[in-house]
Amino acid sequence: MSRHILVFYGSYRRDRQGIKLARWLVQAINDRGDLAELIDAREVNLPMLDRMYKEYPKGEAPAAMEELATRIRAADGFLFVTGEYNWGPQPGLKNLTDHFLEEWFWRPAAIACYSAGPWSGVRAMMGWRDILGEMGMAVISSILPVGRIGGAFDADGKPTGDDGARLEKSFPRFADDLDWWIDAAKVQRAAKAPPY
Repeated sequence: MSRHILVFYGSYRRDRQGIKLARWLVQAINDRGDLAELIDAREVNLPMLDRMYKEYPKGEAPAAMEELATRIRAADGFLFVTGEYNWGPQPGLKNLTDHFLEEWFWRPAAIACYSAGPWSGVRAMMGWRDILGEMGMAVISSILPVGRIGGAFDADGKPTGDDGARLEKSFPRFADDLDWWIDAAKVQRAAKAPPY
C-alpha cells in the first residue's frame, strides 16, 4: 500500500543545514515505495499569519495557501523536520502550520529534529509534540534526532560520520512506526467518519 507523506521543513536561514536532512528523508521514504514530497516553508513563502486558510471566503485565499491546503488534505501523513531555535520551534515552520487547522485533522505526524550541537533539537521537538497534537494530528512516539547537523551529511547530501550513521540506523524503525499509524488511520477513516 503506497502512502502519501508530506515532509515539512521550515528554516529560512541563509546557510540552512537541516535541508539536507529533509531532502534525505524524502528520498529515503520514496526508496521504501511510498510517495514523499518536500514542503519548504521558505519556498511556499506564506506571509506572517494574519488570516488562517479557513477564514478566507471560498476561492479567495492566496494561491500558495490554496494549493498547500489541497496538498495537506490529500496526504496520508506528515513528517516535520525541525531545528531548534533557542530551545523552541523554528518560526518559519510554525508560521506555515498555523495557517491551517482542519486540514491536518485525523492523520499521523512524525518529527525529525536536529541541531548544531549534540542535543539534536529534542528540546524543540518536545514543543512540536504539543503543537501538532493540538492541531488535530496523532503524533507518533518515535522521533528521529540528528545531532551536529553540519557534519552529518557530505557535500552530496549523503549521511556521514557517527551522526549520519545513527540516522541511517534509526530511520527504518522510525519510518515503520509512521507507516503503521498511517495505515491504521486510513482503515479507521474508511470505517467510520471522524467525530467532527
